[in-house]
Amino acid sequence: MRRGSGDTSHHKGNQRTNSVPWYQSARHPDERTVPGQRQDGVWESWNTMAWIVLVISGVLEAVWATALGKSEGFSRLTPSIVFGVGLLLSMAGLAYAMRTLPTGTAYAVWVGIGASLTVAYAMVTGAESTSIMKILLILGIVGCVIGLKVLH
Repeated sequence: MRRGSGDTSHHKGNQRTNSVPWYQSARHPDERTVPGQRQDGVWESWNTMAWIVLVISGVLEAVWATALGKSEGFSRLTPSIVFGVGLLLSMAGLAYAMRTLPTGTAYAVWVGIGASLTVAYAMVTGAESTSIMKILLILGIVGCVIGLKVLH
């Protein structure tokens, strides 16, 4: 066999010590394998990491949205800095999650988390009025976000 042919098995004369050809995996596919996807569990860990980053990014969206309101048109320094840092981190996390998750799902979850937390924070701090209808509608958004995760 020529050098550089991609064969990494060891030879004894003209016989291979490995009975599986170099172009086949040593693993045999079963009914649970999906063609075109990694079968070693790496995909699942990337997918889980994307969801974790997406949730954190949604929380950061609530942070920058709240900071934007408190910055009074960027006339207050601290809320303006919190807005800028929160926005950059939130967008970076959303972009990271979109590398793995579908764009529509990732964006809907990100907006849902950010909007729900922003309104909830405003109601808890008294910046916005509270009503049963608002709470039910926010819970509806949260339910839809959970539904998107379950369907994915």
